[in-house]
Amino acid sequence: MSLVHARTTRRSFLLGGAGMASGVLAGCSTAPRPTLAVAPQPVETSIFASMYGEKPDELYPLPAIPYERIEPQFRRQMVPDPTGERPGILVVDTANHFLYLTYDGGQAMRYGVGLGRAGFEWEGRGQIQYKRQWPRWTPPDEMVARQPELDPYSIANGGMEPGLNNPLGARALYIFQNGEDTLYRIHGSPEWWTIGKSVSSGCVRMINQDVVDLYDRVPNGTPIVVTNLLGPRPVV
Repeated sequence: MSLVHARTTRRSFLLGGAGMASGVLAGCSTAPRPTLAVAPQPVETSIFASMYGEKPDELYPLPAIPYERIEPQFRRQMVPDPTGERPGILVVDTANHFLYLTYDGGQAMRYGVGLGRAGFEWEGRGQIQYKRQWPRWTPPDEMVARQPELDPYSIANGGMEPGLNNPLGARALYIFQNGEDTLYRIHGSPEWWTIGKSVSSGCVRMINQDVVDLYDRVPNGTPIVVTNLLGPRPVV
């Protein structure tokens, strides 16, 4: 395989959403502009720009993410699988703020995640019971009791409407164990700067572009492991 073909194949795999489960941008001008010679972008830069660019076709169009300001290891990428799990498993590594989706051939798609208090409160094995696009956010009653200003979004009041400012972001994946809701979620977040960090609230938060990609890769029923035992953060 030529180097060009290899890069093209990798680019297609990273940008094509549907991997496991099955399986972006305009302007106007009043006068022609002179043609300028443009230096080609490095392949990796071009890939990340596409990954984290605008998504205007979403129900609530997603703005581009300044991926250059996110540590490189927390950008979506295919890596050697460190989990020891069979293909088709989601693994949340709470020690290192990574989420992996395992593939054949000892590979895994790795995403950076942010973790809130709830993200450290549950670990074990479960499954993705169901998924939602642009979900409503209903903070638990305990949170509303601590923060009365959230009462308009309480369960009794029907939660917060979907949208760009909704804490669950563009997608949410709901984790159950033995048929019971763990109240543990993988979800998008507009706060891309919290990826790779521990924050005050939430479960497992992802860049919205990443959670859209993950949503398309995993079906309902996908097994998931949440653990903090994967050792020190890999150097990338």
